[in-house]
Order: sequence, then C-alpha cells, then structure tokens
Amino acid sequence: MNIVILAAGQGKRMNSDLPKVLHPLAGKALVRHVIDTARALSPRRLCVVYGHGGDAVRAALDAPDLSWALQEPRLGTGHAVRQALPFLDGLGTTLVLYGDVPLIRAETLRELIDAASGGMAVLTVELADPQGYGRIVRDPAGRVARIVEQNDASAGERAIREINTGIMALPTERLGEWLNRLSSDNAQREYYLTDVVGMAVDAGLPVRTASPAHTWEVLGVNSQAQLAELERVAQRAIAENLMERGARLADPARIDVRGELRCGRDVCIDVGCVFEGRVELGEAVEIGPNCVLKNARIGPGTRIEAFTHIEDAVVGADNRIGPFARLRPGAELAEDVHVGNFVEIKKSAIAAHSKANHLAYIGDATVGRRVNIGAGTITCNYDGANKHRTIIEDDAFIGSDTQLVAPVTVGRGATLGAGTTLTKDAPPGGLTVSRAKQASIPGWKRPEKE
Repeated sequence: MNIVILAAGQGKRMNSDLPKVLHPLAGKALVRHVIDTARALSPRRLCVVYGHGGDAVRAALDAPDLSWALQEPRLGTGHAVRQALPFLDGLGTTLVLYGDVPLIRAETLRELIDAASGGMAVLTVELADPQGYGRIVRDPAGRVARIVEQNDASAGERAIREINTGIMALPTERLGEWLNRLSSDNAQREYYLTDVVGMAVDAGLPVRTASPAHTWEVLGVNSQAQLAELERVAQRAIAENLMERGARLADPARIDVRGELRCGRDVCIDVGCVFEGRVELGEAVEIGPNCVLKNARIGPGTRIEAFTHIEDAVVGADNRIGPFARLRPGAELAEDVHVGNFVEIKKSAIAAHSKANHLAYIGDATVGRRVNIGAGTITCNYDGANKHRTIIEDDAFIGSDTQLVAPVTVGRGATLGAGTTLTKDAPPGGLTVSRAKQASIPGWKRPEKE
C-alpha cells in the first residue's frame, strides 16, 4: 500500500506566517497527526506532497520513511497526487490523506482500504449543512456515479447531504492513467482528484464508500477558529480515553494534553491543568488545579498542589509538591519529599524524607536524606561565568535565610544557624553560624523629611 499526504496548501485564512499544516493541535503539528496515523497502517511508501513553506515543513517533519514531492505551482488535488506518482510502488492501493485533517483514525482508514478491494473507495459522511463540500452523486440504484464540487454543482446537487471528505483509496496501477486525463475545465481552474471517480465508473470498476464512526474524524482546519474548535474536539477525545482507563477528571472540558499523558489507576486531575510532551502519573497521583507538567514522571501517591510547574523532572512516590512550586529541568526527587510554596528546584537531586517547605531556591545541588531546608535558603550556584555544586549531606538542618555559596559542602548532621552565609564547608554534626554582631545604638533617630 502507498499513502500520499497532501500538505502543500498555503492556508490563507489562517492569517499566519506558519504553514497551515504545522499549526499545533494537542501539542503536535496538524500533519504530524496524519503521518503518525499513516505509519500505523504500515505502508510500503509514505509520500508527503509539500509546497507552501516547503523548507519549514520538511525541516519540521523529515524522517527516513518519508518521501517528498514538491507541488509548484499548486493546481489542485489531482495535480498534487500526480507529483507523488514517481515515489509510489506501482501495485496495490494508494490511500490519499490530507495534512489539515488531523483526527482521522486508523480504524476508519482500514475499513476504507477494505472497501476499495477490486476497485476504489471514498470516505463520505452526511452533514446537516454540507456547504462548501463536494457532493456524492449516486445513480438510481444507489451506486456512486461521480463527485461534484460545490462551485460546479446544480441546485439539486447542492441539496445532497452526503459529502466527499477527500480521503480516497485508489488502485495504483490505474491512478497514473486517470490523473493524466484530468482537466481543469471547472470553476476553480484546478485538476480535481474527485474526477477520477467518474473515470472508475466508466471503466466498470466498483466505487464503494465507507464512513467514519465520528464526524470529527474528517473535520479539516482552514482558519484559527476552526483550529480552536478542533482543539476542543481533540481534548474531549483525550479526556474520554483517560476516563475510560480509570482517571478521574474534575471537568473533562478543562484539561489540555499537548503530547502524551499516561495515568496509573485512581489518578485524580483537577481543572485547568496542562500536560505537555510525555508525562507519566503513577497510581493514586493527585494533581491540583492549574498545574503545568511537561516531560515529567510522577511517582505513585504523590500530591501536586495548585499552580505548580514541573518540567523535565522526576518526582518519586508519596511526595507533596506545592502549591506554587517550580521543578525545573534536572530536578530529581526521591520518595516522601516535601517541596512547599514558592520553592524552585533546578538540576538537583533530593533524597528521601527531605523537605523545603517555604521560599527557597535549590540549584545544582545534591541533598541527602532527612534534610530540612529553611525558608529563604538559597544555593548561590552561579559566579557569573560557571555553575558550581552544593552538597548537603544526610540529616543536615539549614536554618532560615541561609546562603550556600557553592562549591560548598554541609556535613552529615550539621546545623546552619539562621542568616548564615556559608562560604566554607560546614563540618558534620556541629553548629555553624555566620552573621554580623548585633548592635543597638542608644538615642538614634530616623531622618526626617525636610
């Protein structure tokens, strides 16, 4: 089987410099959705027909299994498929897909391919308002006779509600002949792929139809408004899939998955959460409202409180994170770690049972077990040119408002008094204090405004 993906259109109604097929839907380019679905069908040849924004499209998508056919100028769908002919295997079926119709399912396409056996097949759907779509014209026996485009249809034909989605499965060995016979004698002055339906009928080949289980599978994107509408459709489908697998969503309409989200049993997700890239939530994880997780792995039993941001981080089991916490790339937390409000952790490993509950920055650090990090603590890891590491060993206690000037080590069981600026290693087991001597000046008065 061959698959051809038409992705050459400009998308003028998008009013954007970004090629239409590269606009994101659920965190992935429109055409990337189509390519991934096509790969699920294991085609022998997979060809993308590109045109507008060609360099950008190829740079964003290029892969060893893709062939690229340039359509320039762009003279319609039939002309586009013709450009792909040199890249196709000459036997079997050729499936034509569209780079701006991202939600088509592999199951639907398999049914279409089966329907094309011994002839060709067209994916159709009935719409209450078929405005703008090509109509399926059938003969008195109910067989497909031809497809007429909206601009070329008569008043009677425009009343037909069964429309052509554009997705077709065709016999490859007849395709070249049919494409070469296409004419641009129509309202758009383009070469319509749909005209090959009439040629198949004339050749005595059966033209069958198949229909998707859901109308949203064949919805295309031609404007920012349509993209936003399809985003909600995609998110609803993702939400329903998560709930079918056991996740509990406070409101399925208020979740955004922009990548891949995997959930263990009994996961609870509150409203307004965004998941980007690849996110894994272990069993019984709870995500509070308005959290953002990107490329993160969260261990079982962990609670992420409201307004927490986690990116490129690993969180162990039974942690308590947030609210208003931020775990940046390279943060690795073991089990039973507490990270409280307005705490930021970057490129640091924190061992089990440690906590930083208030207003702290931990960067480029290795923190041992059962460590307490007080409010206002900062690891001063950057000297203006290079980053340096802080090591805090097991059972250390870091008093509030402490600055740890890296590179520096706090020994096992050491205590740092509040307000300490540590520039040398703190020995294990003892108290280290570094602060100015307190003084009171009798009779001192504040300056008064002149």
